[in-house]
Amino acid sequence: MTSTARSRRRWRPFVALALGAGLVATGTAVASADTTPPPPLSLVTTATDVTLTRYVYEFGSFFLDPSIGMYLVAGKDPFEIEVKRKSYADPIVAQQVITKSGKKSKVTLPAGMVTDFGGLKDFTNITMTDADGATVVSGSQDFCPNTYESSRARPEAPDTTPYPMDCFNGNPFQIGNVWGIQSGWTAAIAPTELEGLPDGTYQASVDIAPRYRDYFKIAGAGTNLTITITSIVEGALSTADRARAKAKIEAAQPAGAGHDHLTEGDAAQQVSAYSPDLRPAARIPETVSSRAALPKGPRPDLRSLPAWGISLVDGAELGGTPDRKYIVFGATVWNAGTSPLVVDGFRRTGTDLMDAYQYFYDAKGKQVGSANAGTMEWDKREGHLHWHFTDFAQYNLLTADQTEAVRSGKEAFCLVNTDAVDYTIANAKVRPTNTDLSSSCGANTAVAVREVLDIGNGDTYTQFLPGQSFDVTDLPNGTYYIEVKANPSDRLAELSTTNNTSLRKVILSGSGDDRKLEVPAVHGLDGPTG
Repeated sequence: MTSTARSRRRWRPFVALALGAGLVATGTAVASADTTPPPPLSLVTTATDVTLTRYVYEFGSFFLDPSIGMYLVAGKDPFEIEVKRKSYADPIVAQQVITKSGKKSKVTLPAGMVTDFGGLKDFTNITMTDADGATVVSGSQDFCPNTYESSRARPEAPDTTPYPMDCFNGNPFQIGNVWGIQSGWTAAIAPTELEGLPDGTYQASVDIAPRYRDYFKIAGAGTNLTITITSIVEGALSTADRARAKAKIEAAQPAGAGHDHLTEGDAAQQVSAYSPDLRPAARIPETVSSRAALPKGPRPDLRSLPAWGISLVDGAELGGTPDRKYIVFGATVWNAGTSPLVVDGFRRTGTDLMDAYQYFYDAKGKQVGSANAGTMEWDKREGHLHWHFTDFAQYNLLTADQTEAVRSGKEAFCLVNTDAVDYTIANAKVRPTNTDLSSSCGANTAVAVREVLDIGNGDTYTQFLPGQSFDVTDLPNGTYYIEVKANPSDRLAELSTTNNTSLRKVILSGSGDDRKLEVPAVHGLDGPTG
């Protein structure tokens, strides 16, 4: 099974944030008393001699801070791009959002600048040579304006940034996103080719590709710098360094990471009770007697994306029974509505069960009502250890005539904003706070829990546990469909329930160790696997 199917965690670049006013001559000054308006974008450099430390573990190696001290800084207005496709059959279109005299307009970027959701194509040019003068890196790389860690570069800049923390979260069925650099904020230029280089000292030349420099009117020159790479293996780390590395690893988990397993220690760190926008109501609400009695106004709209990251694996790889064959997959339900889905659970005294309520809001975000939405239950199994809402989604494997062949044992969920599905729709929350299990879902001592799926966001579960994945060992060869169904018991009030179900065709063939699974692509997306 691929690493994508098992876990969608990806390392982020860690950015050194202390720009201040001490920029070297190759950049453009950021903090200055000059009242001249800054250029729309500036390339700034903080150093010409950089040492990068690589930490080597059994599972691999990574840089805690791969920053080379180069940053793109936005001027008096934010730098913003909307990236969207009308359907999976349509091409991705990117438009720059231009702010002029307080008014916004959109301009379509030239062809070839954006070809996918990964960032601006071939944005930077980089050449690196080793101590012998041999070229070890030469070419271009894409640039994502959204960075996990960024910083104000000018004291008068806004104190927060509204933009997401990455450009692409790994979901092949993403529809739209927003990329941007807040006014007066930074985005790091961090080469991606450094991880594979051996320890040593290198000479590097880095600059913005001319087409982007001219089109976006980017000020500030590229630079030549010396990069020294050193490695520290895990056994040589001090206790303090090991703790720092662990903290960095945990902080590096992106917003599109999907659901991962927790340990008892992780559960003890859950913070939903302390996050203002995830704090449950103080008391059990008064609820309506029927769906028809609900106040009119915004509603969530739950939609199921096609199953993805699909593969066929042996049970031994899943920690289950060897020689049994399982279909593993990712399943995403997202909110395309006009309101976030907000579900609060209130604990029944002396039990591991909560009564769940859906909350409703008016166009100004004021709470105007609630309705019973089923239950939440505490899942005490290792790898879970959080409160599950029991009526969110259901997964089935259907036969060619779309009758049930296998049902997934996964029928209760913690709601988390794991995936940016479409951040271009109205009122999408493009920088959510509850992006993994450590930011929502509660601990076993909780009296109440709030679980939220925000507008434009999806919640992805990767089904790779026995009982959750589909056991197809004894199924005959042929065509099947993975069904992802949102709101299966119709407990939640939505704008529409006609878009709650998606089907993804898969084809079984072969036998025994030669069992195979074909996964036809959807408009060329998430294509065949063995």
